[in-house]
Amino acid sequence: MPKKPYRAIPLEEYIAKLPITEQLAIARRTGELLAEELSLRDLRKSVGKTQVSVAKLLKIGQDAVSKLEMREDMYLSTLRGFIEAMGGKLELVVKFPDRPAVRIDTFTRKPARRKAKRAA
Repeated sequence: MPKKPYRAIPLEEYIAKLPITEQLAIARRTGELLAEELSLRDLRKSVGKTQVSVAKLLKIGQDAVSKLEMREDMYLSTLRGFIEAMGGKLELVVKFPDRPAVRIDTFTRKPARRKAKRAA
């Protein structure tokens, strides 16, 4: 008797047959993994913003937003402005393998202005 050929099962169909607790765990972990790997462009799109709308909030051109999204390195203040233009808040968290995570808030405050010294 010939063997039945294997039929590929779509991932969604396979997951739908799992117990609901496993489906929820998969959905949660999927969200975590996606959040870790989003580019600025993906992040902007995920919150429903266009380059034009972000550009208006930042008072720059759409082409500048496009360039920002492609950059590999930028000032934290630039990144903070970009995130805030999308309605988010930038937080900087430092993680070490043997210590609890630490949130750095030094970069979120505007530096205090120093009074100029008067000439004597």
